[in-house]
Order: sequence, then C-alpha cells, then structure tokens
Amino acid sequence: MNEDVRNIVLGVLATGVSASLGWLARTYLWRRRLRRKQAFFGLPGGSECLLVVNREAGGDNVVHRFDVFAMLELSALIKDCGAQARILAHDVAHQGFGDRTEFCVGGPYSNRRTAAHLSTLLPGVTMNVDVQPSGTQGRITVGTEHYAMDKGVSEYVILARLTAGEGGRPVFLFCGQRAITNQAATRYLARHHESLARTHRSGSFVLLLKVVNTQAYGPDVVELVADVTRLALTAPAAAPAAT
Repeated sequence: MNEDVRNIVLGVLATGVSASLGWLARTYLWRRRLRRKQAFFGLPGGSECLLVVNREAGGDNVVHRFDVFAMLELSALIKDCGAQARILAHDVAHQGFGDRTEFCVGGPYSNRRTAAHLSTLLPGVTMNVDVQPSGTQGRITVGTEHYAMDKGVSEYVILARLTAGEGGRPVFLFCGQRAITNQAATRYLARHHESLARTHRSGSFVLLLKVVNTQAYGPDVVELVADVTRLALTAPAAAPAAT
C-alpha cells in the first residue's frame, strides 16, 4: 500500500470514527434532555396523564377555541415525552391527584376541577367568578394583592406545578382570566420548561403571568409578574371573631 492510499484509508476511518462519536454524543444529550423533560412533567415513557377540559364561561358544554388551542399545545408536550393523554370533562373528573400527571385548563368559573384545586392546594389564591361584566370580574387575589383584568390590554393567569398526593405526580394548573390567557400560559410552559425545571427542580411552584395586549399580539407576549409560590400555598389568616 503506497503512501497516498494509506492516507486516504486513514482519513476515511477518522471521518467514520468522528461521525460515530458525534452521533453517540448527540444521542446521549437528546436522551438526557428527554429524561429531564419526562421527570419535570411526571411523564415517563408509556405513562398516562389526565387532560381536564373546561367549558366556555356561560356556554352550554362548549369549549372555547383558545382552550382547544391550549390543549393542542399540551398534547404536543405529552407526545414528546412518549406518554398518552386521557381527556376528561371537568365535571366528570371525580378522582384524586398524585397517581397521574394532570393538566387542568381554565379558571374556576368554567372548570370545577380548578375550583377544587384552588380550594385544596392553593388556599392563598382566589378568583372572582362573576359571569356578569363588572370592574372585579375575573380578578385574581394572591394573599392581599389584587390583579384586575383590563380586557385585551393586560390580563393575568396563574401557572402552577403542584406536587401532592401519594403518587407524587404533579398537577399543572392554567387558571386565567380569559381563555386566551390559558393558551398563553401553556405556551409559556412549553417555551420555558427547561429553565423552570432548573429553578424549581421537582418541587411545586406558582407563577403569576401577565399577558400583554392580546387584541394585537394574541397569546404570544407574556411577562412574569412574580413567583407567588409562598403566598399561594399559605392559607389566609382567619378573621378575628366578633365580640
């Protein structure tokens, strides 16, 4: 074998080894990211989760189109984890939490399951459920702070990951003042789940998000107002008894 042929053979071998090592490294990184994603969402491959569907406020068993979009985005996340979703209407989801990951979409005025979660898991959060338009319609209260809705201009949504129950699987809550804010929260979760996992690891968190100018930007422009985990998980002090 002359010098030129040997150099060609060695070059081909080196290229093959480099390509193989690169493929192995990319596969390892992809699998590690997938495991982290599955751990954050509580969705190991082949598992089943619950996708709890609300109804449009004031409607008759109708799901708002923005809530449908929110569920489609969640379905994509679930599929990426190799899991399957079982879809349940909010008024027939009569079961506990912790055994399976749950994604619960909608505020307490349109989703009974959300109302139960707020009462049981987030005692520091309340939401005005009046259907009739008023200055306080949909207002979110966290601790002693109030967040009123300016429709189409500035609207708020609670995004929470709550770990409770014996199984330890999380409940993800998307509790917004309007259906478009629920979609904004699901999109925020899809975009930021890696940074949220690094910050909160496998623990609970409650974020207050502000959705800006939905009439122009839809659900795309979202600002983090505050991490309100401590306030949301703390029951308000009881009022002193009258004497």
